[in-house]
Amino acid sequence: MKMPEGPVAEHAFPTFIEGQPLAGKSVLIVVENLPLPFDRRVWQEARTLAAAGATVSVICPTGKGYEKRYEFLENVHIHRHPLPLDAQGALGFLVEYGAALFWETLLAWKIYFKRGLDVIQGCNPPDLIFLVALPFKLLGVRYIFDHHDINPELYEAKFGKRGAFWKLLGFMERLTFKSAKVSIATNESYKQIAIERGGMKPDDVFVVRSGPDLSRLKQVPPEPKWRNGRRYLVGYVGVMGDQEGIDLLVDAAAHIVRGLGREDIQFCLVGGGPSLADLKKLVSDQGLDDYITFTGRAPDKDLFEVLSTMDLGVNPDRVNAMNDKSTMNKIMEYMALGKPMVQFDVTEGRFSAREASLYAKANDPIDMADKIVELLADPERCAAMGSFGRARVEQELSWNHQVEPLLAAYRKALA
Repeated sequence: MKMPEGPVAEHAFPTFIEGQPLAGKSVLIVVENLPLPFDRRVWQEARTLAAAGATVSVICPTGKGYEKRYEFLENVHIHRHPLPLDAQGALGFLVEYGAALFWETLLAWKIYFKRGLDVIQGCNPPDLIFLVALPFKLLGVRYIFDHHDINPELYEAKFGKRGAFWKLLGFMERLTFKSAKVSIATNESYKQIAIERGGMKPDDVFVVRSGPDLSRLKQVPPEPKWRNGRRYLVGYVGVMGDQEGIDLLVDAAAHIVRGLGREDIQFCLVGGGPSLADLKKLVSDQGLDDYITFTGRAPDKDLFEVLSTMDLGVNPDRVNAMNDKSTMNKIMEYMALGKPMVQFDVTEGRFSAREASLYAKANDPIDMADKIVELLADPERCAAMGSFGRARVEQELSWNHQVEPLLAAYRKALA
């Protein structure tokens, strides 16, 4: 990789990859649940493939701040399409997925006739994007499955049941793996699912973690306003959804304020999502409005200010089959900014954070509260944990360490 000279060179995002291993190749990435460049993982993948010489096109939905139907940014062609509002219930999902497949198929053929295609990379959820790629496989186009979520487990975590729809999700997952020449997994747990449930050969599955881009995630001067006049700031960055366990974090905050009598700790929660309104009501009902700040979906300026100002981060994801096997971006963002954290004890969360985190008992907000207070009382331990996390990201987990496995996946697909 060609990097700029200077002290930040080792963390710079690759803009030109020597040898141009994908020169002359045309790649299409299809992602349904987030627009680009807001989807950080897919945006990093797209720019990396372009740096390797590929002509890169992306199909994604429109979103707030990303309304243009076409943009050419950093050597990536971005084609956006409209989608209905966030689906609720079976009929809502049917409408959303049907509309997405229509636009994805239409735009894919448009791109094929305009730029040609060698590879289509489908990023779930949902596990339906292989339907867009199937006709192109007859024309010699290779399909790579970028496995972001384990949808059967996600459905069970979200709705608390299995049933017919859960079985359908498992069936679509198997078809997705069967359609793919190569699968990209976000961690080793997902790789095992690709092998055991998806029937993929181990040599056809490549682990490409959602490593943070250290050229983007940087410390900024702390902003006192986020502390709301209090001594300590505890931060959360992520989606406000049912399965994220924010209600458990609210219960932990309530115990800290009411049970332990600690009025010197402020909580700041950054992010949007379908449960944001309900969570705000929950906080209000518990009389915690002055102790818990919701920013909603925030610009990078606010995100970096909160990450730089907070004393520690929290990851309240419930312990369940979905969260146990999934790597959460928030964990590596805390580590990238040198912040210690408290989370419930899940397999991939512990693998990522290791000594940068304390681990509370499964789904126990009281123990999470106690761990938060324990950590805040020991600034030397906080500093040591933060330094460990930052070093782990720099040495193993950042995006620059994911470039080679991503390119290896493409070399295998095109072989």
